[in-house]
Amino acid sequence: METNKLKEILATLTVAEKVGQLAQVTPDFFGKSGEITGPMAQWSMSEEQLYQIGSVLGTHRAEEVQKIQTEYLAHSRHKIPLLFMADVIHGYETIFPIPLAMAASFDPLLIEKTAAAAATEAAAEGIHVTFSPMADYVKDPRWGRVLESNGEDPRLSKVLTESYVKGYQGTDLAKNPQHVAACVKHFIGYGAAEGGRDYNTVDISDVEMYQNYLPAFQGAIDQDVKLVMTSFNSLRGIPVTGNKELVTTVLRQHLDFDGVLISDWAAVAELINHRVAADRKEAAAKAFKATVDIDMMTDSYLQELAKIVAEEDALAQLDEAVWRVLKLKNDLGLFENPYRGMDTKVDTTSLKQLSYQAAIQSAVLLKNEQVLPLKTTENILLVGSKAVTKDVLGAWSWIGDPEKATSLADGMSTRFPQLEVLTVEEASDRSLISTALQKADKVVIAVGETSEEAGEAASRADLHLTDSEKELIEVIHQQKAAAILVTFSGRPLILTDVADKVAAIITAWFLGTETGSALAALLSGAENFSGHLPMSFPRSVGQLPYSYQEMSTGRPQTQANQQEKYTSRYLDEENGPLYPFGHGLSYSEFSFSQLTLSQQQLTEGQTLTVQVTVTNTSQTAGFVLPQLYFQDEVTEVIRPKLELLKWQQVFLAAGEATTITFEIAATELAYVHADLHRRTDPGRFRLFLAKSARELVAESVFEIV
Repeated sequence: METNKLKEILATLTVAEKVGQLAQVTPDFFGKSGEITGPMAQWSMSEEQLYQIGSVLGTHRAEEVQKIQTEYLAHSRHKIPLLFMADVIHGYETIFPIPLAMAASFDPLLIEKTAAAAATEAAAEGIHVTFSPMADYVKDPRWGRVLESNGEDPRLSKVLTESYVKGYQGTDLAKNPQHVAACVKHFIGYGAAEGGRDYNTVDISDVEMYQNYLPAFQGAIDQDVKLVMTSFNSLRGIPVTGNKELVTTVLRQHLDFDGVLISDWAAVAELINHRVAADRKEAAAKAFKATVDIDMMTDSYLQELAKIVAEEDALAQLDEAVWRVLKLKNDLGLFENPYRGMDTKVDTTSLKQLSYQAAIQSAVLLKNEQVLPLKTTENILLVGSKAVTKDVLGAWSWIGDPEKATSLADGMSTRFPQLEVLTVEEASDRSLISTALQKADKVVIAVGETSEEAGEAASRADLHLTDSEKELIEVIHQQKAAAILVTFSGRPLILTDVADKVAAIITAWFLGTETGSALAALLSGAENFSGHLPMSFPRSVGQLPYSYQEMSTGRPQTQANQQEKYTSRYLDEENGPLYPFGHGLSYSEFSFSQLTLSQQQLTEGQTLTVQVTVTNTSQTAGFVLPQLYFQDEVTEVIRPKLELLKWQQVFLAAGEATTITFEIAATELAYVHADLHRRTDPGRFRLFLAKSARELVAESVFEIV
């Protein structure tokens, strides 16, 4: 629809109709069932109000969408179509690995492909908007929603967030109805919830916010993301959903976002629970002044906003909010086709293949003492709580059917003819497992979380395996069996007490529909591991929150002062993680040459070229991930000792060597100063080529002048 015609529609709406466009409900209000991802408050609306509503969240199928849309348009005075939104987080019906697992691929193109595939499947069911990607910066795996994140590095998260937006939205939503609008979340600071407890208070400095929390949101906005979602938490002492200064200054002005801002589920009314609003009218007023355009699942706007607009003469602001919603509907082409996307043809075979490839690239080999790959002729015993379960999809796979997923036992049975599987009950019988171990050449122990134990509202204070799982590992260790531990989880786990009792460890996360097939292929060597940790595996919960980006302190612990008392250290644990950010093994071995720099000095406008030769020294083809880190030697505000700068995924045949190039602009070395402006300082910089944030293999120095 042309802009002038859209403005004509806006001009003819009553205040009540305008307010309706800013309210969102579940399908239950239309007599249909829907996805429930938050507390259900008891409220109702008149039939007139119902047919003025602007959007619906949580529908399941195209038939449901079509019925609701048709019924709605039949009652709507202006025939403004409904927006349908849903949590399409890592697939719709075909489930891909959870986002944290996908981040282990370090592959922006793979992310873009899976997002586009998920959009296609969702659009075919009538979905217009996905509440994804999650751009929250995270350092605490006690928080269950690290599952939805891109891990602990802000630069990696920014790149992958951009890829999600590009994949979901494509190039033109109106012309490409197989794509959906993206909603980046949660603005801002949600990942820093105190104690790792969901919905909890957040207190971070503005320097920290601008340096680490905003870049991924800026990346999404640079890709023209259509919506932003506010976070549940407070920041600067005020809940974000009602934080006018924070939202208008940081999001609307500094990040230059002019799209739709939507609250999270019931967050407007929850301003009352935060005790910053006395009632729903005050809550609605605070959210409205903070330019929140859509009130998700409360009647705060619906019942109170018209009175607020009249009392405060705020019609112009109301029009701005409604205009953003109408423009989004127009960008999607809904006025021309309220049923957009529902005739999309979905190639489920290609989606399944992509799910398999994504799972291959997302699993991470943490340890391997020459027991992997398994030989198909070996007698393999499979045990553990995750051995036969089809609970491998992870949280937010609400449309995915677990029965269509492949369990680890399903996958391994097709590759290992002499596989024996013991159920949890059978494995608890000491004599039975002892007999099975005597016959086995190697044993695979599959353990970890259920889908309900990670994700929203799934915070954990203890990240160890369960007592029964640890007991099983101990029994197998005592029998001196060659054991491979496969952990399923939506977060890094504490494996310190079991790592030395097994010969190999694989973190399988939740890998989606093709979990079993992918893991079996990796275990057998038919596929090679290429994943690397996007989030460190800590040694202890006491280290949390943790990031490899350790800041410089006045009394740092070093190799030289390990035994000194007055340094920044623990008495009872090492400072570093069990497995660091960027760590990941494969069946291949690689060597690296020294870094070669195009020049030793860099000025504004110039580009520094860095080269290194990588050689596959093994007899197995595979992927290697050279990681380039840097350190700014002297800064105005404290900076990390090590920061990820660049990475490349390179495939090399057995014995093959290649020279890779990194291009570095001075602006890429900028940081946020005390005045909250990001700029690059002159001075010395150190570059580190690494296999992980802990394993540095080459170093060089240059200067910005």
